[in-house]
This record gives sequence, structure tokens and C-alpha cells, in this order.
Amino acid sequence: MSVAVIACGALAAHVHEIADRCDLDLHVEPINPLLHNRPEGIAPEVEKMILELQPKHNHIAIAYADCGTYGALDELCKKYDLARLAGDHCYDVFATAERMKAEFEKVPGTYVFTDYLVKTFRRSVMNEMGLDRYPELRDDYFHSYKRVLWLAQHQTAELEAAAKDAAELIGLPLEIIHVGDQHLEEQLLQLIGASSE
Repeated sequence: MSVAVIACGALAAHVHEIADRCDLDLHVEPINPLLHNRPEGIAPEVEKMILELQPKHNHIAIAYADCGTYGALDELCKKYDLARLAGDHCYDVFATAERMKAEFEKVPGTYVFTDYLVKTFRRSVMNEMGLDRYPELRDDYFHSYKRVLWLAQHQTAELEAAAKDAAELIGLPLEIIHVGDQHLEEQLLQLIGASSE
């Protein structure tokens, strides 16, 4: 059984790690994670990749949550009889929707980091939103936020320093909860398991 996973670029490294850990033979095809800044472009890119991979693989899984597509990915999954990760965004994928709901209720105005966002914050947020050129926009963008919550998958001293730096750049206190990637692994195994039924 030849299995391909179309993965958000922010999840692709985790999918590779899980595949290695679980001895899965997967072809992982990442989609540019900067599309999260323009989520209307996600579904068209995923569909393009589906059409490219279908002739080469018996099964295709979609390693995306909804990610701001407002159901467009679900429509694609329905159209091609495919499955995606559960949840509204990758925070749900790592921490579960229930835990995220509780965190957002505990502190309305929570801005969330994943390891990927910690590693790429200057490029994917500061540069993409123009804050490197117009730092005065920081308060316009982030005035409603009260804290940064880092959902740490692999908490290292280097990543912790980067998370603190990123939180300071937007002027918010940082909180860290370690979530790992177990929930992503469970969902990925379900998607792959569906391929062998």
C-alpha cells in the first residue's frame, strides 16, 4: 500500500518524525505554511497536490485541520473521499479541541505558538505582517491579546529562548504547556489505518 500525506508545512516535520518513530512508509508532501496568512489559498494548493499524487499512490491523507478554510478542505475531502486531521486549527491537533477551548476560556485573548511558529516567528509573523518595517503596527495587531501560550512539542532551551524573544517582540507574557505530538500521532495513525481497510 503506497500512502501519501499532504501536510501543512508547519506539521510536515512532525509527520516525518512520527513516521520514523512508528516505522511508517509514507510519502510526505508539504504545502507552504505561509498560506495560513491567506487561508483561501490552502484548498486550491491541496487539490492541486491531490491530483498530482493520485496516480502514484493508493491512498492520500490530509495532515491539515480546517486552518481557516471555513470548510473548503472538508469539501475537498468529500469530493475525493479523503480524510483530514480533526479540529479547527493545528492547536487542536496538538492539544485537543477541549483543552484549547478551556485555555481560551481561561484567558480570552490568548495568542498561540507551536514549535514551528516559535522557530519561524520573525519570518512568518514579523516579516509577513510588516512589523519588521512598521513596528508601530504591533499595538494595532496585538492590542486585544493578553498572553502568548506556547504549546511545546519539543521543549528545548533554544526553543524556549526563541519563544521568550518572540513574546517580547509583541509585548506579551509567555506561558508554556508541554503537549508533545501524541495527539497528532494518534490522528495520523487513524488516517493511515483507514488506508488499509
